[in-house]
Amino acid sequence: MAVPLMDLTRQYQSLKSDIDAAVQRVFEHSRFILGPEVADFENAVAQKLGAKQAVGVASGSDALILGLHAVGVGPQDEVVVPAFSFFASAGSVSRLWAKPVFCDIRPDDYNMDPEGLEKAITPKTKAIMPVHLYGQLADMEPIKKTADAHNIPIVEDAAQAIGATHKGTVAGRWGHAGCFSFFPTKNLGAAGDGGMVISDHEDVADRVRLLRTHGARPKYFHKLIGFNSRLDALQAALLGVKLAHLDSWTERRRALADVYDRELKGVGDLILPKRNADGYHIFHQYTLATEKRDAMRDHLKSKGIGIEVYYPVPLHLQECYADLGGKPGDLPVAEKAAQTVFSIPIFPDMTESEQAEVIDAVKSFFA
Repeated sequence: MAVPLMDLTRQYQSLKSDIDAAVQRVFEHSRFILGPEVADFENAVAQKLGAKQAVGVASGSDALILGLHAVGVGPQDEVVVPAFSFFASAGSVSRLWAKPVFCDIRPDDYNMDPEGLEKAITPKTKAIMPVHLYGQLADMEPIKKTADAHNIPIVEDAAQAIGATHKGTVAGRWGHAGCFSFFPTKNLGAAGDGGMVISDHEDVADRVRLLRTHGARPKYFHKLIGFNSRLDALQAALLGVKLAHLDSWTERRRALADVYDRELKGVGDLILPKRNADGYHIFHQYTLATEKRDAMRDHLKSKGIGIEVYYPVPLHLQECYADLGGKPGDLPVAEKAAQTVFSIPIFPDMTESEQAEVIDAVKSFFA
């Protein structure tokens, strides 16, 4: 039996009547740009996450760019970024003509190493960007302690972690700005691109709101050179419907992860995802590691099992950052992760028989 890494059609079918009605309402009033659905969704997310402000933008990547811009990052500044993440974490820094300074990660949860962060800070550091990878928060207490000691704002890349917590505080609320993605395959996914910045700092949220509309206030009077980065009303309507189901979907992901944990423990040389005791992991991905990763990938593909490597090249070794001088061996934990990790299917509509198929396929590799 083939098992997809993700099947969005099932989610749509389960919510079809509500989604179709929400989309129809947008067409009936035809206020497609910053219509009432956007404000309603922003308010709903702010309330759910306990944030004072939430601002919808065009994508998760834009959320990072606008969040960094809003805390003052600009040309020649430096932003500390973990070397193991999706490219947007670093690309957003470069898009502001600033410099990403890469630090290593911890080997257990693949998130920013607080000790590596301290070593990466220089007088030019203008922001710190922890990434909450795979649905689990970085160890935010020492990161925040370091940031506060140097008076540096934190901009959280929480693209994969909506609803995840660390010691009771949700992703996105540890710093000056929390940035989320609503890419279709995220735990809360749109029918296209979408993103959001949340903040308890009124000035930061106001600046993001200004930047997303070309820096104009009022219309045609431009205080800043901004961007065209607005969350579409159609996407907000869809996301508003889905938001009500996010908690149950998260619990389903966690239940699937429980089964994987139980069935794959002690299999071969597999390293299972660590769940930090003081956090709430939402399992955007279920990510394993093995020294035989590439062979495992070929094996699972041959059996029709969805598999993806997030991410095969650490950021400091990407070709486009060659001018920064990164070389193999600089950040060994990130480099090791890039060579060993792989993610297997975990999505709310996954069936028990499909999960059993995945488990059997993984086990058969070591037989």
